[in-house]
Amino acid sequence: MLPTVSKGRTHSNVRQNPVFPQYLRRIVKWEQMDIEYTFWQMFHLCTSPKVVYQHTKYHKQTKNQWARDDPAFVVICSLLLVVATSAYCAAFLTNSYLREEAPNSHVVEQRVEWLYAFDVHCNSFFPLFIMLYVIHYFLSPLLVAHGFIPLLLSNLVFMVAISYYHYLNFLGYDVLPFLDKTTFFLYPIGLVFIISPLLILSGFNPTRYVMNIYFS
Repeated sequence: MLPTVSKGRTHSNVRQNPVFPQYLRRIVKWEQMDIEYTFWQMFHLCTSPKVVYQHTKYHKQTKNQWARDDPAFVVICSLLLVVATSAYCAAFLTNSYLREEAPNSHVVEQRVEWLYAFDVHCNSFFPLFIMLYVIHYFLSPLLVAHGFIPLLLSNLVFMVAISYYHYLNFLGYDVLPFLDKTTFFLYPIGLVFIISPLLILSGFNPTRYVMNIYFS
């Protein structure tokens, strides 16, 4: 079942703050961004994500807001995506063109701050970015080769990246005290573990498939 608001928990203190205009204004003010804390979050999202969401609870207690008020995480992720995209284009430049990618986002209960939902997605996307853009880039000469080993490694990289993305989604929404049944966000991991062996047995190489789409 979908996550729901717990009947036994109050959410009356959840408010719809007009934070979006302030958030946008801070994007162009680099000196107001906490870059050091952002890199600290990025590191721990890859190594100990529960620590990051423990700090989310502190943020709620001190600022009465689940979402970040600092756009540094989004700005740095965007810059890293530009660098990674440029690297892939330089390495696989043929008669290709760049396509804009818009990852899916989960639909959450209406009372949850939408900006926090965006934070959760960004937190979950960063480790996926490291695995499917950075590590994948350096392994791509091996992964695009023919044979069982490249096929197996390619599927494992995608399986771990996608599973970790959904696990971090679960951690992000599980920290909200007014949501029940947040284990719903773990269900896609089960599908990944079912589908991945089938893809391996069928000879499907996700790396070759993705590279053919972007750099056919």
